[in-house]
Amino acid sequence: MTLRRPHLVPVDSVPAASAAVEIARLNKWYGAYHALRDIELTVRHGERIVICGPSGSGKSTLIRCLNGLESHQGGRIAVNGTEVTVALARSGRLGAQIGMVFQQFNLFPHLTILGNCILAPMRVRGLKRREAEEIAMHFLEKVRIPDQAQKYPGQLSGGQQQRVAIARALCMQPGVMLFDEPTSALDPEMIQEVLDTMIRLAEEGMTMLCVTHEMGFARRAADRVIFMDQGQIVEENAPDGFFGAPRNPRTRAFLGRILGN
Repeated sequence: MTLRRPHLVPVDSVPAASAAVEIARLNKWYGAYHALRDIELTVRHGERIVICGPSGSGKSTLIRCLNGLESHQGGRIAVNGTEVTVALARSGRLGAQIGMVFQQFNLFPHLTILGNCILAPMRVRGLKRREAEEIAMHFLEKVRIPDQAQKYPGQLSGGQQQRVAIARALCMQPGVMLFDEPTSALDPEMIQEVLDTMIRLAEEGMTMLCVTHEMGFARRAADRVIFMDQGQIVEENAPDGFFGAPRNPRTRAFLGRILGN
């Protein structure tokens, strides 16, 4: 069986005009609180973007708007040319465009690991069980836990469960993967195994947007690092420039705190 892998595209081989994600003048309010302010961002196919910033800066809200989990009141989001709306997300059809990995694993405890991975492809994409299982085992192999397929989530470590969550998202074969602080709920000794999985996916050319405070991951895997504060993109740059010569005082203060400089 040949799997469709739209995300495995070397960034250098894609024309500059080709966009996986387009965000134009995005605004989001919670009542009177202006959570996102005129966000502008274009992500090319194969790019890996790390989004960082202090708590309450709008990072997770941006990711949730991208996935249609939150509505936005102004502007436009498009993924592979498809406009993102809450209605589209609720229909389940957005899962073929965007995969999402959350802070918590959100696995169904009563289903096996394999059962968790085949559920959406069967229900949303209409795959037969055998094909869904072949795809699931392929991606469980990719995250290096195929031997856990018949176990239940409660039998796995936190790091293993998060790798299952990544495999489950990949089973829908989306064009873009979103990560919302995927290591924040893990014990320190489990963080690296999840980051290693994400680095392998990044090296294969997956289009990724990742909210994280793991600056080592940003240095190694990101094409661009974005710093958000007060609902705005304050600074963006390649990792060398972002960490070596941040231009904005708020960026410098944040890096000083998080890196201990």
